[in-house]
Amino acid sequence: MIIIWGWIMERNFSEEKAICTHLGDDYDKFLGAVVPPIFQNSLFVFKSFEDISRAFSSEREHYLYTRGTNPTAEVFERKLAALENGESCKCFSSGMAAITASIDAFTAQGDHILFVNNIYGPALQYANYIKKYGIDHDVLLQGGIDSIEKAIKPNTKVLYLESPGTMTFKMLDLPEIAKLSREKGITTIIDNTWATPLFQKPLDMGIDVVVHSCTKYIGGHSDVVAGAIISSKKIVDKIFYSEYQLHGGSLGPFEAWALTRGLRTLPIRMEKHEKNALKVAEVLETNEKVSKVNYPALKSNSCYELGKKQLKGYSGLLSFEIKSNNFEDVKKVVNSCKLFKIGVSWGGYESLILPASHGGDEEILNKKGISAMLIRISVGLEDADLLINDLDNALKSIG
Repeated sequence: MIIIWGWIMERNFSEEKAICTHLGDDYDKFLGAVVPPIFQNSLFVFKSFEDISRAFSSEREHYLYTRGTNPTAEVFERKLAALENGESCKCFSSGMAAITASIDAFTAQGDHILFVNNIYGPALQYANYIKKYGIDHDVLLQGGIDSIEKAIKPNTKVLYLESPGTMTFKMLDLPEIAKLSREKGITTIIDNTWATPLFQKPLDMGIDVVVHSCTKYIGGHSDVVAGAIISSKKIVDKIFYSEYQLHGGSLGPFEAWALTRGLRTLPIRMEKHEKNALKVAEVLETNEKVSKVNYPALKSNSCYELGKKQLKGYSGLLSFEIKSNNFEDVKKVVNSCKLFKIGVSWGGYESLILPASHGGDEEILNKKGISAMLIRISVGLEDADLLINDLDNALKSIG
C-alpha cells in the first residue's frame, strides 16, 4: 500500500499508473511547476559551516554535489523504487554502470559468480574483465534449481540472473532460486529490463537486487542512456558510498528528467507493446519460413505456465528462427524489412530488427545455445498489421 496525494490504494495496475504519473511531484517544493524542474547544477551552496558539515557526514540524505545526489534524479529514483516495491533506488549513467556496480558491491578477490540463463553480452564481458582481480565465474544456460545447486561453489557470492533471458527469452523460477540462494548466503542480482517493474517484481519473489537499463522501456524514446539499481536501503546506501561515488557513473540531471518524462507514459506504452508483440508473434508462428518463435506469452512456449505465475504482462521484445541453414537468408530477411529498422537496443517507439549473429560467430553462439538463424525483433508502437506485413514480405525474400 502507498499514499499518493492522500489516496490510499492497494497494489494494482491503477496504483502503478499513479506512481508513474504523480509520485514525487512536490508542487509546493517546486513552486507549483506541473513538471518537476531540471536542477542543472554541479554543486549546492550552504548558509553555514554547520550546514555543510552535516551534508558531508550524510551525503546520501543531503544535496551536496550532483555526482552524489540531485533533486531531479531523486524524483525519478523515488518513482522507480516504488514501482519495484524496493526501499531505495540509485540511478546511473548507463545500464552497464549499474550492472558493474552491483557485481562489484558483492564480490572480492577469490570469489565466484554464477550467471544463470542467457545473459546480456557486455555483462559477461565484464565478468571476463574482472578475472584479473581474481574473481571467477561460470555461465549456466539451463536454469533448473537442481542444476543451479550443483553449479554453486563454496566461494560463490553472487547469482546473476536474467528472466526472461537475452535472445532466447527463457524464464527462471525466481522464488525457488531466491530461496536456495538465501539458504547458502548468496546475493541474487537480476536484470529486470525486459519485463519492466510493471510486469515483474523480483524483489517480491525474494531477489536481493534489481538492475535496469533505463535506456530501454523506462526511457521509452531512444533518447537517453541510463541505468538503475533498486534494493533495500542498506544495500543501495552501501553502493552509493562506494561503487556509485567511486566509479563515477552518475546520471546527469537532464537525463533524470527525461526518465521521469518516460515513466509518465510507461503503462500506456507497455500495454501497446504487449498487444502488438503478441499479435506479431502469433502470426510469425504460422509462417512456413519460421521454425520457432521465442516469446513466453505464446501458449506453445515452454515457459508459458511459469510466465503466468511470475509476470503480469509481456514486453515487446522477442525472437524467431528461420527455416534455413544459410546465414545469407538471415541477411536477406533483415535487409528486406522496411518498417523494422536495423539497430541495437530496444524499447523505443520504433520497431527494430537485429540478427543474433554478426557473421562468423556461429561457434560462439552455439555455446550459448543460440542459433545463428535467430533474429531478434523489438516490436514498437506502430500499427501491428503494418509490422506483420513488413515481416511477411521480408520472409518471402528467402526460398
